[in-house]
Formats: sequence, structure tokens, C-alpha cells
Amino acid sequence: MLIKAFLDYLSHEKNYSKHTVIAYQKDLNSFKSFIQINFGQEDLLEVNYSQIRSWIVSLVEDEISNRTINRKISSLKSFYKFLQKTEQIKSNPLQKHKALKVAKKVQVPFSQKEVATVLESNTENSFVSIRNKLMVEIFYSTGIRRAELINIQLKDINSGSNVLKVLGKRNKERLVPILNSVLKTLNLYLNHRKNISNNSEYLFITEKGNKIYETLVYRVINSYFSKVSSKVKKSPHMLRHSFATHLLNEGADLNSVKELLGHSSLASTQVYTHNSLDAIKQVYNQAHPKSKKNE
Repeated sequence: MLIKAFLDYLSHEKNYSKHTVIAYQKDLNSFKSFIQINFGQEDLLEVNYSQIRSWIVSLVEDEISNRTINRKISSLKSFYKFLQKTEQIKSNPLQKHKALKVAKKVQVPFSQKEVATVLESNTENSFVSIRNKLMVEIFYSTGIRRAELINIQLKDINSGSNVLKVLGKRNKERLVPILNSVLKTLNLYLNHRKNISNNSEYLFITEKGNKIYETLVYRVINSYFSKVSSKVKKSPHMLRHSFATHLLNEGADLNSVKELLGHSSLASTQVYTHNSLDAIKQVYNQAHPKSKKNE
């Protein structure tokens, strides 16, 4: 009942997505099962940090990554914050816990040339080909998330003012501009879409008229970019990463990029600045009179 009450709180009061709530549920059920088996502990209100520490050790021994362990602990910490907020416990057993150290991963975005090659190579005039090309163009020109793209509805498009309404995390809406080149592909796609028998309110559909799904979107992006890029990650998120990095490289304001991405804080956007800093350093070294190159 405690876990269910917490999950209801996340869904209805915090407006977390279904996938996020499911992730919390899995983490909490995993912990609950661990303390039941190893400590005979049934009451989550009586859990102490020593028991939590044993769970962390078991996860490490199972070779779970520190990043994943930190996520699981974050779920547990939020759960106990909720119990504290609802006055079911006096103190959070994880209050003084410090996250495990995680090596920072540098995500290398697609280059502008790689994106251009993918778009230029997709010249077929079939429904699927035009749809997939539109996916790539919208991802790269707007920086939206995979779930946001999947949930675009026909009514969200205002072609008259070149604007797309996006429903982001926690049901926050934002408006993003649509390039004229993307509108051309969009109109071509909509003409093909008319020939498919469907009553779907969603923009992107399958050949059978159903709403597209996460694995389909991933397969499309991974398939196209596997042909032009040797980078390890070839996911929809990498197009979002490329969008932000390329804008910053071209001198876009960080706050503007933040708004376009739908980030709630500037700190989330700043993770994309490392690549733009490389470009700035290159310009600096080429232009500054004291740089080694000009000495």
C-alpha cells in the first residue's frame, strides 16, 4: 500500500510519465524483495540505512553499474521523502547517503555532415521512406524527445505560423519553430498519409494506421545512422544532442536552447556545452595573437 500511494502521488500530483512511474515501481519492488528475503523485513517504515547499504553492496556484487545503482537509490530516496512528507516516518534513512562515483561519459553528437548525408540519401517516394525522413528532420530541427515525437498529434501542427506544440515531461507544453524545409517534407508525408485507412489523431503512424512506438523509432534512427556513422550510440537522443550542440557551436544563446529543449533548469542544458567549447577553443587558438599558432 505504501508503494502504491507513492506511485499514485508521482502520477497524479507530480505528473510523471507512465514509463518513469514504472521505473520507480521496479526499483522499489526490487528493494522490498531484497529486505524481505535477507532480513525478513516486511514493514518498509522500519527500514534502516544498514539494510539499504546491504542492498547497495549486493547490487555492486551483481556488477550493476554505479550509474544504475544511483538511479535505484534515487528512487528509494524519493520514496522515503514522500513517507516523511506524509508524516509516516520522522527521518529519511537515506538522508546522509552519498551517491556512488560515476565516470562522466562524453557523448559525441552526429556531425552536420552525417545528418546531411542521411537526409540526402533518403530519396524514395514511399510512405515509409517519407515518414522516416520526416522523423529525422523533426528530431534534428527541433531537438524534441522520442516520446514527444511519438505523441505529436495532427492538431499540434500550425503550418501557418511554422510552429509545433510539444507536450513534454510532466505534461508541460512548449512551442518550437518548424523550418520551411521540414514543412515541405511534412506536407509530402501528409499526402501519403491520406492513402492509409485510419482515424488516428497522431501524426506519425505505421502502414497499418496505428500509432508508432518507441522501438520502431529507435530502429529507424539506428538503421539510417549506422550507414554513415561509426559512433557507438545511434539513438534518437543523439539527434537531440546534435541539435543542441550544433546550435551552441553556431553561437546560439544557452537560455534559448534550454527553452527549445524543454529543460526545467539551465544545468540540464549545460551538459551540451562541452562540444561547443571545443569549437570556441579552436577559434580562440586560431585568432588570439598570443596563441602558439600565431607566434
